[in-house]
Amino acid sequence: MPRFDRSHTDDLAEFIRLSPTPYHACAVAGARLEKAGFRRLDETERWPTDLGAYYVVRDGSIIAWRMDERHEDASGLRIFGAHTDTPTFKVKPRPDTGSAGWKQVAVEVYGGVPHQTWLDRDLGVAGRLVMRDRSEVLVDVDRPLLRIPRLAIHLDRGTNDGRALNAQSHLTPIWGLGEPRDGEFLEFVAAEAGVDAADVLGFDLFTSALDKPSYLGKDNELFAAWRLDNLLSTHAGLEAIIAADDTEQVPVFVSFNYEEIGSMTYSAAQGPFLETVLRRMFGEDYERYARAVASSRMMSADTGNAIHPNFPEKHEPGHRPIPGGGPMIKVSANQRYATGAEEQAVFTRSAEKAGIPWQFNVNRNDIPGGTTIGPLSGTQLGILTVDVGAPILSMHSSRELCGADDPHYLADLALGLYTHD
Repeated sequence: MPRFDRSHTDDLAEFIRLSPTPYHACAVAGARLEKAGFRRLDETERWPTDLGAYYVVRDGSIIAWRMDERHEDASGLRIFGAHTDTPTFKVKPRPDTGSAGWKQVAVEVYGGVPHQTWLDRDLGVAGRLVMRDRSEVLVDVDRPLLRIPRLAIHLDRGTNDGRALNAQSHLTPIWGLGEPRDGEFLEFVAAEAGVDAADVLGFDLFTSALDKPSYLGKDNELFAAWRLDNLLSTHAGLEAIIAADDTEQVPVFVSFNYEEIGSMTYSAAQGPFLETVLRRMFGEDYERYARAVASSRMMSADTGNAIHPNFPEKHEPGHRPIPGGGPMIKVSANQRYATGAEEQAVFTRSAEKAGIPWQFNVNRNDIPGGTTIGPLSGTQLGILTVDVGAPILSMHSSRELCGADDPHYLADLALGLYTHD
């Protein structure tokens, strides 16, 4: 089995740099898949019946798969799942606002954003514009444009006592001086994209952190970047399916949009997107599809919390995952993570096939964790699913931290899933 190495982390840095939004991540992933021989399919058209490597994109979500002669009967599926979105701020439909001589941009909190980490940072803006001719145009203003200014400590002596910020009134970024003019921000963004604002009928725009990914630590053993949650997993699954050209089971890679806000859209994990694609892969032969699903396995990959050296009491004392210790298997008795004994066996076989270290992630009984796409997709499809992930610090911050070897360990695990029997 081929193995990934530290060059995989170098490539992750480039993938993150090019992917400030889910739409950009799908575009970059699609280009890589096509270079590797995958063909993009249109959901509105009849799909080919011949074997091959294909992918499909819907609303910031992407699914790719490869079928060859060995999979013509009722081969099971080996699905590696992740998500493409990240907590940030989304631009409101009428963004032009301001106060006290400042031009500002109205935004809404997207997902679980730790507010303080976004203050006093130079921010860009990125997303998609939906045009009058039904086309979509990606835009990335990858330079300092916005800033959410912190109130000076002289005017807020309680700032270090944990004062809360009001999401409506304290988190509106500035972008200039003067009186706001309706339509000005969209005109600016449209010009950056090379289109006429009058032809833009809708947009999804988000603030983007501009700090470039980098190694740090005495021996460069750590890696810091925005959107590790969850481009780290998306990139791992993408590179694994490209490398997985010798598998007994059908390799499938999926990365959903909207996980950070509950997955309740037509392209997200609670929707029918993945099931629809899997059904179409098998044509009209439902019996073959049902047999395949019964022998299928899914690995849901999302980042998890590494033990924090300043707050060790926040972690379950018997399970303390650390960067560099390999991927975690996430366990929750209440099925916040889709893991039990059978699922642990799937994980262990994959890790042994990959020849990598691994560790457990269990939350304290009195500090419940979040959930993932695992329980959602596993329930939707009726497929045995295990939750895994790389340990990180500062989850949902504008800059997160992992071990420099953890990205390639996770890619090895994904390849192990695809290639073990």
